[in-house]
Amino acid sequence: MRALPVRELRRARVALGALIVAIPASAGVATAGKALADTVAAQPGQSSTLATHVKSARIAYGQNVVVEGTAPTSASGRQVQLQFAPAESSSWSTVTSSTVPSTGRFRLSAPLKRSGLVRVVAPDSSSSTAGASAASSTSHHVSVAARVRVRPRVINDLGAHRVDVRGRLLPGAGGRKIRLEGRAGHGWQVLATARTGSGGRFVLHYTPSRAGHLQLRVRFRGDRANASSGARAGELTVFTPSVASWYNDGGSTGCGFHAYYGVANRTLPCGTRVTLMNGGRTVTATVDDRGPYVGGRDWDLNQNTAAALGFGGVGTVWVSL
Repeated sequence: MRALPVRELRRARVALGALIVAIPASAGVATAGKALADTVAAQPGQSSTLATHVKSARIAYGQNVVVEGTAPTSASGRQVQLQFAPAESSSWSTVTSSTVPSTGRFRLSAPLKRSGLVRVVAPDSSSSTAGASAASSTSHHVSVAARVRVRPRVINDLGAHRVDVRGRLLPGAGGRKIRLEGRAGHGWQVLATARTGSGGRFVLHYTPSRAGHLQLRVRFRGDRANASSGARAGELTVFTPSVASWYNDGGSTGCGFHAYYGVANRTLPCGTRVTLMNGGRTVTATVDDRGPYVGGRDWDLNQNTAAALGFGGVGTVWVSL
């Protein structure tokens, strides 16, 4: 091989060096530019990020869920939408919208009837793709309590007949389990259960097994669609017939005290309260004496109790014990 002259060799080395320097320089610029773009896109607080919070994660049926948040100042004037997806579905729908003010702070509110997820999105007005969004907040779960509609009433049942309690559970849907509960002392007991029919309507049937007084309520224990709720249903007093007489308790009593509305009984503890009914009148009396000691009679009413009931002589009264 022919040796290159010194002048040509020097020119070749200069050209080769220039080529070696030029190629990595251009590649480095391109790599650095991509890394910078990736870093910017990943920075929190850019236009692709919406910071939100829910003021209350549990609300009543039909109450407004309130979502507050902040957007970058560059999003000023853009529309933000509050979207909702029911707990039993993954389909999002827009329930309300607003415009981001210059401060970047926004507030969205809308009534909800079911539990589910809420989020805030800022639609990308520059995109022609349907449903595209340039910004989306994290999703927040909101629990929505159902509403029990029942009209409270005072029920006086003579002879332990069946009692019907009617109402409606909202949102209206069939097949949801509800129950009738009663309280005579400190705790609530289940008296009857039923499932809602068309439109959430229900009828609860309860037949008392003994006389007494109960506070009533209807309870829904909750499901995926709604959280638990309840409502007062009134009071139930079940009466049974009993034979009574009356007397004037002007002297001492077997219990050592005089109740204004007093009644004598052979076995009930002193101080026991009992409701009596006669001819549509009712009165709640207190056991303050012993007796009567005549066969076939269960109660002796003092003069005030007998007068309040319009009772005289010996006869049948209705008693809640």
